[in-house]
Amino acid sequence: MNIQSYQTDYHHLAELVDLINYCQNIEANLGIKMAEQADIFNIENYYQKTGGNFWVALDKNKVVGSIALLPIDNRTAVLKKFFTYPSYRGEPHHLGAKLYANLITFATDHHFERIVLDTPEAEHRSHIFYEHHGFKQITAKDLQVAYPYPDRHSRLYELTL
Repeated sequence: MNIQSYQTDYHHLAELVDLINYCQNIEANLGIKMAEQADIFNIENYYQKTGGNFWVALDKNKVVGSIALLPIDNRTAVLKKFFTYPSYRGEPHHLGAKLYANLITFATDHHFERIVLDTPEAEHRSHIFYEHHGFKQITAKDLQVAYPYPDRHSRLYELTL
């Protein structure tokens, strides 16, 4: 298994779309269209050239996980596009924890002080992961920054680094 910064590769992009669609729409039944997530088709400009990054996890050169960090300002960034196929969660891969560790190292190295995120209310497994890793649930008023996300009765979270 290899975790790396995304590099433009249309085969990997197609696999990333499949991963996102599987996690959001097949597994979680959220009904989020890719048209609501145009950032996926412009990763380099949207994430990487703005001071953030986008990572993919590859197993035998197939995309099996992803995570991204989107800077909002010089102190706050958003955790986005955190997905793994079910067979890579927990034992023996712990892919989510590995992707998350990559993101935290990058955020710390780049002097971000705060990470925020949104996650659908129905995604209880995600809530447990974030809370276990120190995120605190906040209100929209507490968020104090604006960024686009497909709101599905979302919970908002914050982590102070």
